[in-house]
Amino acid sequence: MARGIEKLRDQGTSELGARANELAEQVFRLRFQLSTGQAEAVTKLRSARKDLARVKTLLRERELRKTDGK
Repeated sequence: MARGIEKLRDQGTSELGARANELAEQVFRLRFQLSTGQAEAVTKLRSARKDLARVKTLLRERELRKTDGK
């Protein structure tokens, strides 16, 4: 996923915020599917949660960088 994180780094903050919202909604839907017993939702859920964590990490890095004045 090293190439994927670089692609995310190239996106703007507003784009990352929108992507975080999309992923949060996707995680919600996948959790619902998992509760109904759809087995393939497990791997998709894991992937979506990791992607959401990556996006949130980048947003937090930018927030901290902005407050540090760098």
